Amino acid sequence: MTLYLTAAPDRLAQARAATAQLAHAAYRIGPGSHLLAAPLPAALRGGLMVVSDRQAPAVEQPEPLARQLVRVCLRRGFSGIVLDLEELPEGRWAEDRAALIRQLAPLLGAYGRRLYVPEIYAAASPETVGLLCTALSGGSLQGRLEETCAAYGAQRLALDLERLMMDFPLPCPSGEGRPLTGEALAALLEKKRPAVFYSADLCARYFTCLREGESHFILFDDAGTLKRKIEMGQALGIREGFVMLPEVEDLTGFLFTGEG
Repeated sequence: MTLYLTAAPDRLAQARAATAQLAHAAYRIGPGSHLLAAPLPAALRGGLMVVSDRQAPAVEQPEPLARQLVRVCLRRGFSGIVLDLEELPEGRWAEDRAALIRQLAPLLGAYGRRLYVPEIYAAASPETVGLLCTALSGGSLQGRLEETCAAYGAQRLALDLERLMMDFPLPCPSGEGRPLTGEALAALLEKKRPAVFYSADLCARYFTCLREGESHFILFDDAGTLKRKIEMGQALGIREGFVMLPEVEDLTGFLFTGEG
């Protein structure tokens, strides 16, 4: 599987030390449907272009924005664009973002470039690659992968290997956990020294502990579970995946060279 490392410009040197397969998180959608960019080295070429819509207003002019995105993509020699779309109305796609995808996908395809979008937006255009998040807190990852491959085809999917680190209070009727930082997880493991188990359904590790008199269920990924998720995707024919800095900064040696 081709594994891309997503990194912001301030982590470019660290990312380059790990792999040449980079996704540059340097772009975002701004007011007036304009593309905003953080500084990248003038000579930088290749990799993928990552565009965020975090706190972006509605895209009222999708066609000019799509053309601007394509111009930057071609000028930098990027092999494709990742639309990191987070602004979802009640878990559904936003129609203005879908309109941008419908404009952008054929333009990129005409130049042999790929467009990666969150799985929820994959139906907006048949010329997209859907990013399937592997960080599950319920159900079966194998079933999720098989179901999505059946819907879109493995060639239209890539794995979003978000590193799972969640703290669930027990009981947890809402099913909503609290994200943990890597430092907080490491501190818990060091302090509690719990028995750690593996969930084959979630392809993640877990343990329980007491914190301030309350029971907690901790669910997390490590190098082994992320590698297993990659293998599961490969077995179904999924050929690409994404990890991110700083989420996996302690695992890059293992993920990209098999060391560590």
